[in-house]
Amino acid sequence: MPPEIPASLLALLSILGTLAVGAMSPGPSFVVVVRASAGSSRRDGLAAALGMGCGGLIFAGLALAGLQALLMQVAWLYLMLKAAGGAYLVYLGWRIWRGAKTPLSAAAGTTTGGAAVAVPGWRRSFAIAFATQISNPKTAIWYASVFAAFLPNPIPGWMFWALLPLIFTLEAGWYTIVACAFSAARPRAIYLGAKLWIDRCAGAVVGLLGGRLILEAIRAKA
Repeated sequence: MPPEIPASLLALLSILGTLAVGAMSPGPSFVVVVRASAGSSRRDGLAAALGMGCGGLIFAGLALAGLQALLMQVAWLYLMLKAAGGAYLVYLGWRIWRGAKTPLSAAAGTTTGGAAVAVPGWRRSFAIAFATQISNPKTAIWYASVFAAFLPNPIPGWMFWALLPLIFTLEAGWYTIVACAFSAARPRAIYLGAKLWIDRCAGAVVGLLGGRLILEAIRAKA
């Protein structure tokens, strides 16, 4: 018979597996990384992936610190965070939609002798990705719910210290795969050929998700 998996290790694997499914689900984060990778460069896509990893790290840390209990007890704080996050996503969607007609050469840099000169934008890609990742307080509840469902009580010391770097690796690793895939020649060519409609669809999706958050906050308050 194979050796029995320790309960604490099984709990850790369950947490990582569940969070991986959540990270791979399409949403604003996926849209932002794809757009940075296909629309700018692989470096921008990797910077966005790093931003997503840092956002996941913060949510995991807050969940371990008991943010869920605070948000559940202070209802107005949760609604305020939800509305603020929704407003940011609506703004981001509008920016993407508005920039859809901007040629990639004008958005990413100038041209010299027919060759594009990229303007360093990885910091901006990181910042947008990080802000997108932490703009939805429901993600904090998701992390806290997964932890509550699978974490043993008491939490072994090794698991407490292993969770944060593993979750960062999970989030950043998945979006690194996305960035590398969509910054390849063929996906980039497809994006360049249909930039107007791809950006408008991406902007609409992000904006609608933000509007949904705001609507949920308004309904809960009513």
